[in-house]
Amino acid sequence: MARSNSNVFALFVSLVFTLGLLGVGGVLVMRLLGRQNLLPQFLNNIGSQPSPPTSTASPEVAAEPAAKTFNEVKGVPNGIFAYGGSTTWAPIRGVVDPVFLRVWPNFQLRYTNPPSGTPGSGSGIRMLLNGQLAFAQSSRPLNSQERQEAAAKGLKLVEIPVAIDGLAIAVHPRLNIPGLTVQQVVDIFTGKLTNWSQLGGPNLAIAAFSRRPEDGGTVEYFIQEVLGGQPLGANVTLVRDTTDGLRRVSTTLGGIYYGSAPEIVGQCTIRPLPLGRQPNQYIPPYREPYVDPSQCPGQRNVLNHRAFQDGTYPITRRLFVIAKDDNTLDAQAGRAYANLLLSDQGQLLIEQAGYVRLRLGG
Repeated sequence: MARSNSNVFALFVSLVFTLGLLGVGGVLVMRLLGRQNLLPQFLNNIGSQPSPPTSTASPEVAAEPAAKTFNEVKGVPNGIFAYGGSTTWAPIRGVVDPVFLRVWPNFQLRYTNPPSGTPGSGSGIRMLLNGQLAFAQSSRPLNSQERQEAAAKGLKLVEIPVAIDGLAIAVHPRLNIPGLTVQQVVDIFTGKLTNWSQLGGPNLAIAAFSRRPEDGGTVEYFIQEVLGGQPLGANVTLVRDTTDGLRRVSTTLGGIYYGSAPEIVGQCTIRPLPLGRQPNQYIPPYREPYVDPSQCPGQRNVLNHRAFQDGTYPITRRLFVIAKDDNTLDAQAGRAYANLLLSDQGQLLIEQAGYVRLRLGG
């Protein structure tokens, strides 16, 4: 009898796939199981199947449904909350945080620099993991090492995207070159190209500048996502920060520097360079027509929002709030901060700060 039941069960498996294609498999299979008194066994077998493995990666999540104004955002906690991280976020902090405080005076935010070293996405996330911050601002997603450290400490972190940013290339305003491809940028910063004549420009040495790799999310993003994990070349001169990098470019005819587009596009002493995925298909990071530095500061170049939103500009990224995913007050603060930024009012202020809204509505 056991052999008979086994044969019937094997027949059932075959019928599921064959008759299921005909749209009648479910009805016939249930009748067959009923006649052989195998329905309880079948149901038990289904219930005993192992569950699929769950991912240990920290998820990127969406915040709550977007509110229209800061007043409408729910779950904003009272207290003083330390936060920190990416220097790319500085213009957003300057525009948005004072408005938060006016609307939610008991939700007090305190930007906190790292005890040592320079502020940046990496240092902010480290401080969050060490319990020094309620939440962090980052210009890149969490990396595998940070996820592993969080798991080892019993912490669950989430990445909440709130805005679109991109990298822009700054050169000396008198450098006569129409644009670069992304691959040419890679070749410059890995040391394969060392003279502008190799790119159709003048016979002039390329002077490449960069912040240190450990200084922030923008450099980490550039190395990992643009250079494909290749290290900066020995030809690259390391600078203190973006202000220093732009100053060097403005005084070096062959100079080139990369950074967050909103920090570069409106500058008066450099030229933001169009980029392309293919030669002669360059997309400017600024809205045309181009404003020459001689007209600045009366007029300034502004960000090419459309090209960043639709992805035609070749180097774009998202900005994240890194928050704890638990029931603590710190976790509430991180979620509330992200929800405020994702409100219609928050997205408008992000745009006013020179960045690109993630949400098109509002």
